[in-house]
Amino acid sequence: MSKSKSILKVIVPLLLGMILVWYSISQISLSKLVQYFKDANYFWVILGVAFGILSHISRAYRWLFMVEPLGYKPKFANSFMAVYAAYLINFTIPRAGELARASILTNYENIPFEKGFGTIIAERVADTLMLLIIIGLSFALEFEFIYNFFITKFNLSTIIIGVVILLLLAVLLYVLVVGSGSKIALKIKEFIGGLVEGTLSIFKMKKKWAFIFHTIFIWVMYLSMFYITTFALPELENMPMAAVLIGFILASFSIAATNGGIGSFPEAIVIAFALFNIAEDPSRAFGWIMWSTQTIVIIILGGISLIYLPIYNRKQTSI
Repeated sequence: MSKSKSILKVIVPLLLGMILVWYSISQISLSKLVQYFKDANYFWVILGVAFGILSHISRAYRWLFMVEPLGYKPKFANSFMAVYAAYLINFTIPRAGELARASILTNYENIPFEKGFGTIIAERVADTLMLLIIIGLSFALEFEFIYNFFITKFNLSTIIIGVVILLLLAVLLYVLVVGSGSKIALKIKEFIGGLVEGTLSIFKMKKKWAFIFHTIFIWVMYLSMFYITTFALPELENMPMAAVLIGFILASFSIAATNGGIGSFPEAIVIAFALFNIAEDPSRAFGWIMWSTQTIVIIILGGISLIYLPIYNRKQTSI
């Protein structure tokens, strides 16, 4: 049964990605999509790529703060190459990159796998919190837009009933989870406990403020990468910040839906931008331009990292 689940975890995202690629391409002629690629201003695309690379450099450096209290001092080059190798591997098997990254650090830095993997999970906790903060800020900054959107789509009584039902479900779920000994309930409690423990562990670090700075910097770079790339298409000029924020949030979730966001990334952009009456063709083209350029960088740097890791470490041991 576990083997079947493992196979499904690999096949389902790949299949979903292929279906979404087919759907996305069917919604815009290939010649038109190619024309968008030709007409794009690549100054902004390259600048967006640079922001993406800076975020990954910061991610690699941030990880050093997490292993230092464990008594290890890994080389930054290994951390950087492990990050890009992990991103590349995630394109083949979802979330296998984290396991590969921990394995790389075990092989080349002699950091026990469970300790390395634990720090990577703690990183994910910090990143999840940052995404939740961005979602919260988006709601706060664009409250009027979100409120008006729901008011026009649904009447006030329906919204109130929906909120009450959600609150009741949340209370019911809390009661069931706290008082239940089922496997699902235990997993939920373990997950929430891990989030809390991972968050508190950040504040116990010697260099916690440096860690927090890099965490904020990483996500500022992510958001800047998304925003600056919109300038590449004239059709997306003067885009409201609400569209950028909601587009960024949906695009972030789409990456988890399929391998590296293949197929799902451009369609998430279309859904987000459609809320602001932005035409589908430039929205879809933007999604493909951004996804493909970032993916090319990951393939190149991730490939180089996998090849150069043993060479670099062989040189280090011979010195």
